[in-house]
Amino acid sequence: MNTTAAQRHEVLVLGAGYAGLAATIQLAARTRKRGNLRVTLVNPYDTFTERLRLHMTATGQETAVMNIPELLDGTGAVFVRGRVTAVDAGAKTVRIDDDRILRYDTLVYGLGSVADTAALPGVDEHAHTLDGPEDAALLADRLARLDGGTVVVGGSGLTGVEAAAEIAERYPRLRVVLLGRQEPGANLHPKARAHLDAALARLGVRVRSGVEVVEVLPDGVELADGSNIPADAVLWTSGTRVPPLAAAAGLTVDERGRVVTDGALRSVSHPDVYAVGDAAAIRQGYGVMHGTCQGGMPTGVHAALSVLRVLAGKEPEPFRFGYYHTPVSLGRHDAVVQFTRPDDSPRRIVLTGRRAAKYKEAVSAAPWPTFARMKKMPASGAFWPHGGRYTRIRSAK
Repeated sequence: MNTTAAQRHEVLVLGAGYAGLAATIQLAARTRKRGNLRVTLVNPYDTFTERLRLHMTATGQETAVMNIPELLDGTGAVFVRGRVTAVDAGAKTVRIDDDRILRYDTLVYGLGSVADTAALPGVDEHAHTLDGPEDAALLADRLARLDGGTVVVGGSGLTGVEAAAEIAERYPRLRVVLLGRQEPGANLHPKARAHLDAALARLGVRVRSGVEVVEVLPDGVELADGSNIPADAVLWTSGTRVPPLAAAAGLTVDERGRVVTDGALRSVSHPDVYAVGDAAAIRQGYGVMHGTCQGGMPTGVHAALSVLRVLAGKEPEPFRFGYYHTPVSLGRHDAVVQFTRPDDSPRRIVLTGRRAAKYKEAVSAAPWPTFARMKKMPASGAFWPHGGRYTRIRSAK
């Protein structure tokens, strides 16, 4: 029997990152034979952005092209290429590129984070970011045209570490300076941190920790102590923000603009909206999750399962997730893999060197074949570490 458009439940997924694509495939693959639910995925690009490899793209290295419509072929999901410019949670509509309106019955909000270019003067005007393939390509072009000079990487977190190492290895003629308030790898086990420090030194990366950038200039950066560091290119990796769309739509958000969710990943203010990945403020027993691929994909899968349980008249299960590793590439042939407790605190177990590099490559390459496997066997995506006592939220007495 054919289902009319009026009878069909419309699920709209915003963002084809790790979480949004997982939610789309799970929903479509589990309902393709029913005909009473349609899944539409909206994304600015028709190719999947491997955020785990953007530091490679930024240094001119070729990465695989992964076509989203081809992946979705056969699932029944509809792909719409466009940029979300507004969400009207009251009318249950989304505006695309300011000239198209899509309606929904259920919304899965997966518009993740970008570099916080508004945090300091000059960042937006003068610094490069790794927010997507276009930004990474702009940096790659700039680096390729430099015969020498200095590249400053602002932010000593793991994104900054990976980028600094990649640039230094790929362009030994350039002087790479890594700046940050904390020492690189500050949250790693001492063994992992020692290997990371040695790798950066081997690659010639000059590390300055305990410093604060107060402004990015056209030809360098200014520090809080009043000194300047000249630079021919600046890459900004310090801090992230999310688009203001959720807040503008009236959804309850946290201080960083992330959608606040209940245990089933529903918006606490609009239960027909689910939030996934780093667009969501998801509370676990150890605190609010931070955005990573390892946590993002499970949120997408769980949101899909929650949607389907609610539509079937059932109560959704609470989401629980425990971290298990932190892989950090240090160029193409070296890496550190820090194994963690579910709350992301470091264990004593660490991999380093070529074994770690192979491990990191396996992790980076895993999502796309995982998506393809979920397309055929949706249940294969519903397994991840739940974290035991670390993730259990105890009710107040």
